[in-house]
Amino acid sequence: MDSTTRYTTLTVQVSDRIATITLNRPDRRNAFTRDMGTELSHAYRACDTDDNVRVLILTGHPPAFCAGADLSPGDTVFTTPAADFSAAGVNPPAWRLRKPVIAAVNGHAIGIGLTLALQCDLRIMAVDATYAIPQVRRGILPDAYSHWTLPRLIGISRAAQLLLTGTTFDGRQAADWGLSTQSVPADRVLDTAYELARDLAVHTAPLSVAAAKRLLWSTFEHDAAHIGSSETALHLHLMSQQDAKEGVRAYLTHRPPNWTGTLDHLPPHPRS
Repeated sequence: MDSTTRYTTLTVQVSDRIATITLNRPDRRNAFTRDMGTELSHAYRACDTDDNVRVLILTGHPPAFCAGADLSPGDTVFTTPAADFSAAGVNPPAWRLRKPVIAAVNGHAIGIGLTLALQCDLRIMAVDATYAIPQVRRGILPDAYSHWTLPRLIGISRAAQLLLTGTTFDGRQAADWGLSTQSVPADRVLDTAYELARDLAVHTAPLSVAAAKRLLWSTFEHDAAHIGSSETALHLHLMSQQDAKEGVRAYLTHRPPNWTGTLDHLPPHPRS
């Protein structure tokens, strides 16, 4: 990605093929604003098209992940939407990226702070932090596709509890419900996310991950026959790539793989 890009509400660092996107408004506990949504959208797109990036980590400047919408405008914050307002928060959402996105939720995540994390593929969450989707307690509606993501992650009954009541919970409950991949102490969240990201960046083939991610997130949009035929088509495509040989060679010779496939080699997403 373009290293000259400067953001005002977040930072982006790329190292060892891992892009770390940090929400960076510590004076407001990284509260979400329209500008942050615009910049996060830009960062997502830039990372997705950069062959030097294989994994993304989304985190927040300590001690919070994101306190939710910035309420500093007072009681007009939700009543003066921009002409192009969208409840999505970001465009594209994290699940639309072709690379795995890990949410390193290193502190409190409230409202859109949590619903943005729900868009990610994997979540490492602070066990002692506070989480909630309290929009119904503010006279508005949960956002960022949470009515679509949350039932898929934890089932409609538990999703109803969180979306309709705005209840508060912690990282232990998030782990019990399957909302987090792991719940660890706050000071271990980012290190745990990096351990996972490094494993993905080295040992998983970018094309294979992109294909699997596409199928995973489209599972509930199609029937079994469609997913089955898509699996076959993508298998045949990956079988024609050099990485299908390299993965086996690396395994048999006990060495890290040298992946050469790029996401330009991924077939276009079929219309349906």
